[in-house]
Amino acid sequence: MSISKPYLLFLGDVKDELAAKTAHGVLDWRPDWCLGQITLPGCNAHTSLPEMSLQEASAAGVKTMVIGCVNAGGVLPDHWIATIVDALNNGLNIAAGLHIELGSIPQIAEAAAKNNCELHDLRFTGLTFPTGSGEKRSGKRLLTVGTDCSVGKKYSALALQQGLASRNISSDFCATGQTGILIAERGIAIDSVISDFISGAAEYISPATKNDHWDVIEGQGSLLHPSFAGVSLGLLHGSQPDAFVVCHEPTRSTMRGVIARIPSIQEIIDLTVQMGCLTNPDIRCVGLAINTMMLSENHAKNLIEELSEEHKLPATDPVRFGTDPIIDHICAEFKLV
Repeated sequence: MSISKPYLLFLGDVKDELAAKTAHGVLDWRPDWCLGQITLPGCNAHTSLPEMSLQEASAAGVKTMVIGCVNAGGVLPDHWIATIVDALNNGLNIAAGLHIELGSIPQIAEAAAKNNCELHDLRFTGLTFPTGSGEKRSGKRLLTVGTDCSVGKKYSALALQQGLASRNISSDFCATGQTGILIAERGIAIDSVISDFISGAAEYISPATKNDHWDVIEGQGSLLHPSFAGVSLGLLHGSQPDAFVVCHEPTRSTMRGVIARIPSIQEIIDLTVQMGCLTNPDIRCVGLAINTMMLSENHAKNLIEELSEEHKLPATDPVRFGTDPIIDHICAEFKLV
């Protein structure tokens, strides 16, 4: 996927920073691609980028406005349409990871055609997938799984892939969500695939490779989330991971968007092994990725040490403290370098 750069990140009027995780993800991992942000009244999320009007962005050389927000169901609020049309009228392309195609909205389609602008629907692909086969394939795969949605599975996968590459271990990051696709410029939004074909799509993005190559696959949702467990299970079966890392945000008491309690790390480890062994009997947990963004540094370090001791696994915050403990364990477990 090739999207013209640089970007203006649209944050809309989202209620919190997590709802702007696409904008934050692109900025954190591809800062050179981003020039500014644009918000609507009532927005409770902000990046470090300067606020720009659409006219200022166009004059500054911005090529694409990225809808940097996520919301339940991937809908496009009606009151965002005017800003998108205005962006098109200022010559900006639009990229969005919504569950609705931009071109299906008449005002947006007309403005794009009139201004010769491109509409990039990150969650839609012209590809078709078979059902999953479950057959063992060559190569190695690592999947990030979570105790909840929005706990750091994408960031952890990106950081772990970088950690492997830094040790000259052949590896790729496999994007399975709209933000990951923007960062990697390739991948499949697994949650937009018809349920019968989720595992087949996961097999497609992590195909048979050389035995010493690692595909690091971005996880989605949680196996115990009432809304997203189906996507998580299909991705687990299709990605057929040899290794998985559990991602956890320790300050939550209930899952995001629902009233269900947060499961324990051990529950997720046990369930992932139980379900994952269907397609890979040798699946194993190789570490814990703890999202400590809401904790002080001392509290974060103490908690990580406690969880590592409790579960007898390496633990870290991959963004804050790096991935070395988990990468060391992977190298030892799989006899790499």
